[in-house]
Amino acid sequence: MTTATPPSPQALKVPEVMTALRLSRSKVYDLIRSKQLESFTAGRARRIPVESIRRYMQNRIEETD
Repeated sequence: MTTATPPSPQALKVPEVMTALRLSRSKVYDLIRSKQLESFTAGRARRIPVESIRRYMQNRIEETD
């Protein structure tokens, strides 16, 4: 018997981004406001696409090179 693994999320909640990037809540919202992290709302819920987080990290890495 095989068990299917649940699909990886395509968008994260702000607290999940805080944990993933080890940043404060205010810093995550600052990144959203400054357009460094793309986000969208679904009703009242704010979501950050995983790809946006990857781009942000890649940009930070390129800035330090």
